[in-house]
Amino acid sequence: MFAIKAFHSFAFFVIQSCILYLVYSGIRRRSDGRAAAAAAIALGEAAIYAGNGFRCPLTGLALRYGARSGSVTDIFLPRWLAANIARIYTPLLVLGVALHLRNLRRAREAAAS
Repeated sequence: MFAIKAFHSFAFFVIQSCILYLVYSGIRRRSDGRAAAAAAIALGEAAIYAGNGFRCPLTGLALRYGARSGSVTDIFLPRWLAANIARIYTPLLVLGVALHLRNLRRAREAAAS
């Protein structure tokens, strides 16, 4: 169970770092390859989560190995954060993507002028 929690915590850190980077780089108007890679990771995770019925793919594995709840709360995070990950990071992901779409649209308009 420790290994599952550790991997889940690491994955959380990577994905949420990508989302925060998307917002930061979008605000700074840096829509580059790094932002594209961060978007691919974050949107890929969102697609996997949605494709799994809005249930973490690690839930079944956690349950199989003795997790009490077999949910996203089976992670090394404060309980309030673990219970609210989707409510916190989904709007941030949407914001980050929207900022980059704005940046790319403005760059195309500037190039056309």
